[in-house]
Amino acid sequence: MKKIERENTGLMEAGQDLVAAGYAGCEGAAVIAGAKREELLARFSGSYADQAAAAFCGPLPGDFRYWQLMGASEYEPAGEGGILTALWNLSGAYGLGIEFNLRRIPLRQDTVEICEFYGLNPYRLLSGGCAVLAAANGGRLAERLEAAGIPAAVIGRVKRGIAREILTDEGTGYLERPQEDELKKVLPSYFEESRE
Repeated sequence: MKKIERENTGLMEAGQDLVAAGYAGCEGAAVIAGAKREELLARFSGSYADQAAAAFCGPLPGDFRYWQLMGASEYEPAGEGGILTALWNLSGAYGLGIEFNLRRIPLRQDTVEICEFYGLNPYRLLSGGCAVLAAANGGRLAERLEAAGIPAAVIGRVKRGIAREILTDEGTGYLERPQEDELKKVLPSYFEESRE
């Protein structure tokens, strides 16, 4: 594993829990719902499409001190490429392995349905307002985040070695290198336009 160069706290270590905070893919689903409302009306009601378009609640706090006070030892915001890119980057920054369960990552139902409509992977979809955290006690961190109004769940743990394992009912798979954000399949020029 080539170590990813990024500033880190140096506090994440094997044995800690991984916690997902916020809803994965919610930002991307909201963008799609707003831009493709007419297409979505073939399957969903107008009020449902409008609800999905308004679902993104904005970014999470960016100050690491906030997360540290909640009990996190490290923080990796998700964004372009989704939560799977965040997991890859966090693991790579420390040269440590991880194991996690996709089904534990918080998703909104409208995100799932919009992704099904377009054949997208919600875990590789634009995920501002979502982050991956490491903590010695992930359960306590998730409880504190939930009490603060931030959806959260323990999704896995940090391990020795370099394997990035995805646990499923069918067995164990491995996290692939980050791929292009799924949003580009529906709105190919979105990222170029948003950077102008």
